[in-house]
Amino acid sequence: MQLIDHVSISVRDLDRARRFYDAIFSALEAPKVYERDDAIGYGARNRPGDDAHSYVSIYRSVDASGDARRHWCFRAPSRTAVEAFHAAGLAAGGSDDGPPGLRSQYHPAYYAAFLIDPEGNRVEAVWHR
Repeated sequence: MQLIDHVSISVRDLDRARRFYDAIFSALEAPKVYERDDAIGYGARNRPGDDAHSYVSIYRSVDASGDARRHWCFRAPSRTAVEAFHAAGLAAGGSDDGPPGLRSQYHPAYYAAFLIDPEGNRVEAVWHR
């Protein structure tokens, strides 16, 4: 069961965020599905009879703020993609919040990496196999 259909992340500086999110979603093989002056979106939208997808919107908001307890975790297509997510995010202005590796406290195959985006949002990529 996929619980999340879509989610929105707010940022103050969309240009700075674009560089970061373009990099991490490219590493996760999630295509950019739209780009506007006030927002960008990644992933795949669901259609009638096909609800196996999800997407993320990044919106410009003057009221955006980071919160250490707010956290978005994205599925990766492989361990290599988790590693690429982490490297791409660091190169695009993010900061490390946990390098790629097994997190056996969750389950024996939980392979993840954590980043803080340039706005203070915590993001993760995970591979469960």
